[in-house]
Amino acid sequence: MPYSVAIVGGGWYGCHIALSLHNLGFEVQLYEKSGRLLNDASGNNQFRLHMGFHYARHQQTRQQSRDGYFRFLERYPELSAPIAQNVYAIPHGQSLIDFPTYKLIMSSSGMDFVESAQPVPGLVDIEGALLVPERVILLSEARALFSQRLAPVMTLDTAIETIEEHEDEVVVNGRRFDFVIDATWGHLTRPAIDCIYEPTMLLYYEAADRFPAITLVDGPLCSVYPTEDPHVYTLSSVPHTPLGQVRDPAAAIALRDGVTGETVQAKRAAMEAQIMRNLPGFRDHFRFLGIQLSIKTKPTGAADDRSCYVERRGRRFIVMSGKIDTIFHATERILGEIATGRLDTHRPSEALIRNDILRAPGEGA
Repeated sequence: MPYSVAIVGGGWYGCHIALSLHNLGFEVQLYEKSGRLLNDASGNNQFRLHMGFHYARHQQTRQQSRDGYFRFLERYPELSAPIAQNVYAIPHGQSLIDFPTYKLIMSSSGMDFVESAQPVPGLVDIEGALLVPERVILLSEARALFSQRLAPVMTLDTAIETIEEHEDEVVVNGRRFDFVIDATWGHLTRPAIDCIYEPTMLLYYEAADRFPAITLVDGPLCSVYPTEDPHVYTLSSVPHTPLGQVRDPAAAIALRDGVTGETVQAKRAAMEAQIMRNLPGFRDHFRFLGIQLSIKTKPTGAADDRSCYVERRGRRFIVMSGKIDTIFHATERILGEIATGRLDTHRPSEALIRNDILRAPGEGA
C-alpha cells in the first residue's frame, strides 16, 4: 500500500514534490492557503533559473544551482526561456572580490562562460564581466502546468488549522497521513537552521527594446533582469530590496503589508541611484511600472548560503531553500529518507535536530 503524504505550500517546491510523489504512486494531498499555485514567494521573485554565478561565496549553493539548472531543463523544458545576453560584472571598488578571483572561482567550479571586456554599451566602471547562458522562468506556463497536473490532488484556499502527530500517523486538518511535508519556508514550522524572515520590494520597469540582463557581483550590489514579458524587467538591490529582517513570520507579513507610497518612492530613488553608478543611462532605457512584494526566508550569516536543506522531525519534513533549481535535491532527500524505512517518530532534542538536517548531494558537513 503506498504512503499517504500531505504537502503544505503550493510554491515551486510543494508543486514539484507533490507531482513527483503522485507520479510514483503516493497518495498525495497538496494544501495551498491562497486561491492559486505559485502565489507567494514562488510567484514574486526575479524569475531566474540560476547556474550558480550569483553565489561566488558559497560553494554548496553554486554546485546545487549548476546541477539543478540542467535537471530543470530536462524535466521542465517548456517552463523557461533563454536570455539573449546575460552579464555578470564586477564593478571597481564595490565588489567583495576582484574579477580575477571571481573568474577563478567559476572556472574551478566547472562553469561555462565567455569573458567580455565591455559586453553592454553604457556599462561603466567595470573591472571585468562574464557572459553566461542562464534563463528566465516562465511563471504563467509553470502555474498552468502544475494547476492542470495537480488538479486531482490539490486543495486551494485552505490554511492548515491543525497538525496532530502520532507514532504511526500525522493528522492534518482532521485527515490522516503517513507523512507531512512543510514547504512553507518556515511559516508553518520553524526550521532548525538559524534563519530570518525578510520582506522584500522588487521594482518593475518597462523597456521599449530588449536589454541585456545585468548582475553586478559580489556583495551589496544590484541587478536588472527580464521577466517572461520581453519588455518588462525587474530591478533588485541587495541592500535596498529588503524592507527589514525579523525573526517572526507574522512580523514579516506586517512589514510587507505596511508599505506606503513614501516607502516605494524612497526605495525607488535608492535603487535607481545604485544601478546608475554603473549604468548611468538606466532611466533612458527603462520606465517605472510598479512594485512586487514578497517574503524570503534566509539562513543567517555572511556566507550567502541559499543551498537546499531538508530536515526531518518524526513524520514531518521541513524544506528550506532559496533557489528554484534545487527542487530535485529536496525531492530526492525526502524519498531517500522514506525509503530507508526508519519510521522512528521519537522527537529528538533541539541539539539532535540540528545534527539531523539532511544535506543534498555534494554538500559538506
